Amino acid sequence: MFELKKMISALLMPLPAMLILGFIGLLILWFTRRKGLASCFIAFAFLGIFMVSFQPIATSLLRPLETENQPFVPSSTPVDYIMVLGSGHVIDKAMPITSELSRTALMRLSEGMRIYRLFPGSKLILSGYGGGSDISQARMMAKVALALGVNKSDILLLETARDTWEEAFQAASVVGDKNMVLVTSASHMTRALYEFNQAGLTPTPAPTNFLASNKIKQPWDRYAPKAKYLEQTERYWHETMGQIWQRIRDTAANVEKDKADEANKNADINPVEILSEDDSSTTL
Repeated sequence: MFELKKMISALLMPLPAMLILGFIGLLILWFTRRKGLASCFIAFAFLGIFMVSFQPIATSLLRPLETENQPFVPSSTPVDYIMVLGSGHVIDKAMPITSELSRTALMRLSEGMRIYRLFPGSKLILSGYGGGSDISQARMMAKVALALGVNKSDILLLETARDTWEEAFQAASVVGDKNMVLVTSASHMTRALYEFNQAGLTPTPAPTNFLASNKIKQPWDRYAPKAKYLEQTERYWHETMGQIWQRIRDTAANVEKDKADEANKNADINPVEILSEDDSSTTL
């Protein structure tokens, strides 16, 4: 189920979806005489690629999501744990260790370490599975953290969590009722908080890796299609699909729970009542 979810979400990303539409248009053009329909598919694909990589559109989609939670500001409230959610890495000995983390993971870890240094005695929880690699995301982040001066005794690893739901429930068994700060990308924070609340935790959000800015003034940067704006649209769509999946999953879980409750209710019968007079004398 996890792999299927990832495959479907990858195909539904803006760029693959537009390329699929364009390819369908080419197939119609090559193998049928419906040139008008083919032109519509191809034109829609080109227009779609332009729109999803156009700054005014991409930023207007992502920025509201990124600004739902404010950046972390230190207060007098003690912090026991800082949890940093993983986000990809590679294993390449030709690179410095900091380059083996994805940009997103490095941004998250940097923010987590900043908060860690503000609260002496706190501990870093690093999460993320291997994703086909021999070394988990959590362990790779730990290597970078150690290289940057974090004490080994202050690092806890959750190496088997594959998604935010698993990260949240594994964290709950570690954190308990202690105070925790949650570090993840700004676009991902709202969905992550929902999962952690479902797991019984109320972490303080510390969003990072902000991508969308409405302060871009240069027209050649603002109005030219760029890959970085395509990334913003992808982040928005990824989180939108994630929230849709959350609702589907929770609805299905509630339906199953209602069925189980109804079955338990119907089965709530005194065992004596289902014994006949003949059965009552049976030796057990």
